[in-house]
Amino acid sequence: MADKRDYYEVLGLRKGASDDEIKKAYRNLAKKYHPDLNPDDPKSAEAKFKEVNEANDVLSDPEKRKRYDQFGHAGVDPSYGGGGGGGFGGFGGFGGFDGGIDLGDIFDSLFGGNGRRGANPNAPRQGGDISMSLNLDFMEACKGLKREVDVSRHEVCDVCNGSGAKPGTAPKTCSECNGNGKIHYQQRSMFGMIQNTKTCPNCGGRGKIIEQGCSGCAGHGRVQKKRKIPVNIPAGIDDGQILSVRGEGNVGANGGGKGDLNIRINVKRDPLFERNGFDVNCEVPLTYAQAALGAEVEVPTIDGPVKLTVPEGTQPDTVFRLKGKGVRHLKREGRGDELVKVVIEVPKNLTKSQKDLLRRLDGELTSKNFAKRESFFEKLKKAFG
Repeated sequence: MADKRDYYEVLGLRKGASDDEIKKAYRNLAKKYHPDLNPDDPKSAEAKFKEVNEANDVLSDPEKRKRYDQFGHAGVDPSYGGGGGGGFGGFGGFGGFDGGIDLGDIFDSLFGGNGRRGANPNAPRQGGDISMSLNLDFMEACKGLKREVDVSRHEVCDVCNGSGAKPGTAPKTCSECNGNGKIHYQQRSMFGMIQNTKTCPNCGGRGKIIEQGCSGCAGHGRVQKKRKIPVNIPAGIDDGQILSVRGEGNVGANGGGKGDLNIRINVKRDPLFERNGFDVNCEVPLTYAQAALGAEVEVPTIDGPVKLTVPEGTQPDTVFRLKGKGVRHLKREGRGDELVKVVIEVPKNLTKSQKDLLRRLDGELTSKNFAKRESFFEKLKKAFG
């Protein structure tokens, strides 16, 4: 007993580990070393399994952990060092396997069982969701529309109304499992008798036997059908968003409700607009003369072209904001804005006459006409003398 390993070391934890860390480490190691999962070396696995459970028994109990942190093994096991037994009831609180316990219950407690081991196989079950993608143009996403989408889904069989049995007959309760869908059996192991549960082979877990299956659905109660589903796509929906249409998914089993139809929206890129949240960005080219002299230019919006007044002396990359010309908000009133960035286009392929005119203009311009240029050369002088 004097060579016992530190309990924190057994679980691979540092001293001071949280309760969640202890629980997670214990579950992982208990599963790893469970003898039934290590048939090649059950004796070694059994020893490690006992060690892991013993460590967890102490560290998961606040009082025991406090004594262990203060006094070590002697604080939780008075026989430590004296050759006595471990004092943990065999497998750390499981009380051994001699009583024919249900191994499945142990695994449920260790690994988060969902509590459905005794569930009624004929209880209504919710139908599954259907996922699909839908491509939209930029303008369709901005303005919204109605669209029919093609869906293949499970529906209740029209012939048997979902029973799976031939019309005029009815399913019978399985005599092997008495309608439970599962049967219990005992299995001898190195730990004694273990009680296990498995799906009933006679009814396949349904709890009922269909002696004469429905010709419309081959006894399944549901059939696959293609449908056109009308969908209202709201104005302002964005690329990558999921549109859920309630109750348009697969029908459930045993009279369960329908799942949902989940549509992922893919919005195509637009040659003129780029979306940023509910705002819209757009670039508009200006000539040198328009920017210098000012002008009224036509700019596109998602509602159609509008007039924009460009003031005299507008600089490259100036951004104008058009209030309320963006995309409609999804969950509240109002719209975003359109941000128009003007780009000054430098003329190319000039004739000799045009070049002469530009040179003449450039010669008549002074530093008063170029505030940024003047400021730049002033800074240059100060920097380099």
